[in-house]
Amino acid sequence: MKYRQLTKEQFEELHSEFARFLASQKIDAKEWRVLKKEKPEVADEEMNVFSDVVWEQVLDNANFVEHFSKQSINLFKTQQTLVERILIKTNNPSIDFQTEQGLSWLIANASDESLSYFYAHKNYAKNRNLEIFDLIEKGAVISKGTLYMGASKFIKK
Repeated sequence: MKYRQLTKEQFEELHSEFARFLASQKIDAKEWRVLKKEKPEVADEEMNVFSDVVWEQVLDNANFVEHFSKQSINLFKTQQTLVERILIKTNNPSIDFQTEQGLSWLIANASDESLSYFYAHKNYAKNRNLEIFDLIEKGAVISKGTLYMGASKFIKK
């Protein structure tokens, strides 16, 4: 398995897609019930294969990823051969970027002297999608890049 198996909730959300996947493997609903009961390892392998397919599609389309901590935000622009990173940090202990108020404060005070902006980029050390997946597993979320684009105005590249 390249990534990790989808959660029960994710499988429920993708129920119809999973049914089509099983049909493409020539497994109907009746056979699926039998597999789960009599050959759970085979059923688990089908779920793993489907999970990898889903993850691959999601990661192929992930252009921006964000990771928030109390006093810093890591924003990633994931291109084909390299990843760009903007780090926003504050030295103001009363600001918490993990809250709605902290993000609102950042947007309203983007030029505040308590903020630092850093930019870096690098080629992927391994497979692009594996690196994005690793960020997600560490708590990052895929985004539309709005915050990245806004922060890039404060960066001297």
